[in-house]
Amino acid sequence: MFDTLIFFWLFSWSLTGVFVADAVKSESVTEGESVSLNSSFTQIQTHEDIEWKFGDFLIAKVKNKERKFYDTAAGRFRDRLKLDQTGSLTIINSRTTDSGLYTVSSSSRDTINTINLTVYARLPVPVITRDCSSSSSSSCSLVCSAVNVSHVTLSWFKGNSSFSSISVSDLSISLSLPLEVEYQNRNTYSCVINNPISNQTRHLNITELCHTCADRIHCCGFTEAVIRLALSALVGVATVVVLVYDIRSRSLQQKKSVQK
Repeated sequence: MFDTLIFFWLFSWSLTGVFVADAVKSESVTEGESVSLNSSFTQIQTHEDIEWKFGDFLIAKVKNKERKFYDTAAGRFRDRLKLDQTGSLTIINSRTTDSGLYTVSSSSRDTINTINLTVYARLPVPVITRDCSSSSSSSCSLVCSAVNVSHVTLSWFKGNSSFSSISVSDLSISLSLPLEVEYQNRNTYSCVINNPISNQTRHLNITELCHTCADRIHCCGFTEAVIRLALSALVGVATVVVLVYDIRSRSLQQKKSVQK
């Protein structure tokens, strides 16, 4: 989790009718973690009212130092909010749907503090597989993939240098990135998926995944080999059935011709 000050200003109308400038802060966190949104108040006064809003929804309030939480915003924050003695708000077990603008205001202060929270989904470890249909006698075709991801970049690294990447923003989709290497290649490769606050890495074992295609089992794996063999067997059985049917049909026709 980290916070970065965004240097732009929002103008708001205070209770005294004077415009004041509020700095908007950004907070980022990985889903499942707790995040604390700072009220910027050192302490709450005895008769001071503090209000926290998510967008236009009132979600928490301190009145006469008594804390109250509101089951608004479709109940998304139910039993997941806490307020401390300074009016700072903690969100427990954060969710991606918690992303958005949060504002905190006071009945005795002229400023409204705004925090832009982004909750990123947990990153899966990317998967590297061999593309058997594209592999040849001289090169090995590989694919790195990650499913149901958003706001991420998927990249191939050779050593510490990225040389190929693909990104997705809002949509939750599956990403895949191809790589072709020669069998004798001894470079170190890895596939990395990352967002602004975290990353996951899968290292490529060329020796394990890339074999010369002397036989299908070692080239593409036992499971695929079994499937291919089973399909071949089914085709063979179907061919035999057709031949037997054809032979019997001709034999019956010949018998009928002799009887006539």
